[in-house]
Amino acid sequence: MLFSSQVFLWFFLPLVLLLYYAVPWLKAKNTILLIFSLFFYAWGEPSYIILMICSICINYAFGLAIDRAEANKKMRVLLLTLCSAVNLGLLGYFKYFNFFLQIANRLLGGEVLAYRDIALPIGISFYTFQAMSYVIDVYRGENKVQKNLWDLMLYISFFPQLIAGPIVKYHDIELQLTERHTDLDGFCFGIKRFCYGLGKKVILSNSMALAVDQIYGLPFQHVGTILAWCGVGLYALQIYFDFSGYSDMAIGLGRMFGFRFMENFDYPYLSKSITEFWRRWHISLSTWFKEYVYIPLGGNRKGMTRTCINLFIVFCLTGLWHGASLNFVLWGMYYGVLIVLERITKKKPGWLGTMFLVLIGWLLFRVTSCRGILILLKNMFIPCAGLYPVQQYITAKTVALAAAGILLCGPLQKWFPKLKGWLYDENRIGVADVVIMAAIFLYSMMLLVSSTYNPFIYFRF
Repeated sequence: MLFSSQVFLWFFLPLVLLLYYAVPWLKAKNTILLIFSLFFYAWGEPSYIILMICSICINYAFGLAIDRAEANKKMRVLLLTLCSAVNLGLLGYFKYFNFFLQIANRLLGGEVLAYRDIALPIGISFYTFQAMSYVIDVYRGENKVQKNLWDLMLYISFFPQLIAGPIVKYHDIELQLTERHTDLDGFCFGIKRFCYGLGKKVILSNSMALAVDQIYGLPFQHVGTILAWCGVGLYALQIYFDFSGYSDMAIGLGRMFGFRFMENFDYPYLSKSITEFWRRWHISLSTWFKEYVYIPLGGNRKGMTRTCINLFIVFCLTGLWHGASLNFVLWGMYYGVLIVLERITKKKPGWLGTMFLVLIGWLLFRVTSCRGILILLKNMFIPCAGLYPVQQYITAKTVALAAAGILLCGPLQKWFPKLKGWLYDENRIGVADVVIMAAIFLYSMMLLVSSTYNPFIYFRF
């Protein structure tokens, strides 16, 4: 179930809000949220809800065991190792089994090993990372063990951040599970952020997606230079407004129920270096890899060579996390090389250079075949007309929305700080806010009703 679906907007969300605020007790509120969160997940894939519940129970048990073995360091290390192996084993089987099997078959020179029909459970990468962070933080002593299974289950399965993040660390919302409250200002701000995110997703991202899918559905060898650059540029806008819009909706939903989630995007297309870009893009994932991979590997504490190796490993894993496909691995390695080069040379490419490199990165992310990537790169850098006229795929409406998207992805907020302040102002919801958000919501509804095209890129991760 998508936040931008008719079922969610007209039935699921109103019902859960009605029941949530109908009961005065926090435990009852948590029970309602847990039931609806499990239903939300089961709506998409009923069979895999058992897998998620088993994952939660396994991590709950490991958390208790590590806490009880407080005086036995070796046992704690063993338990944490086993817990990590189980989590990564489940993720690896469902997400990467056939991918690594394909690599093995290529090395063996044929289909020696049989492939399996394995469907990817929705959101498994997100809830696995959240569960792992909980157990690791219990081991580190950064949060107390959660002895209430239902509260831990709510933390991991809470529907606003279940299938696409942001990846919420347990110690960030530990107290909110038992002591939160929602006032009118917080609730209204939640609606505001949700509507803002809905508009980014439906009005901007979905419109870009139509043109992007058409362009990338063409035979790449016949795509001209201008159309190839238009395609990757539109995709850069599509994925930003798609994912940041979904994150805004998640943050807004959390506030409606009294939860505060971390910001997941900070205008990444304003970045003047690749390092800065990754501080601003998918912040919760970058933070997770920094805290649970980069720093444990040694971070920057063991010399330049080791630092560069650690950075490269982290970005290779980041690419692999996004999907079981060679293009994602190449995408991660690409950013690993760029980050290492910035660290070694201590030079920044500037805004224009950073955006150029980011666009090339999005091409690697979007095109799944290595041959297709090479063909498009060739056409982008060696001028060619191609067989398909640009105006057939880039309409006046697409140009207008792209221009609006370029302005709204950071430049306007930078030029007019009051606009950014308005977007994130939690204390004042005026008449203008109501009018603008109502207009965004109604126009988004019109688009959703008139079209069944409503993709979400990160839904599959």
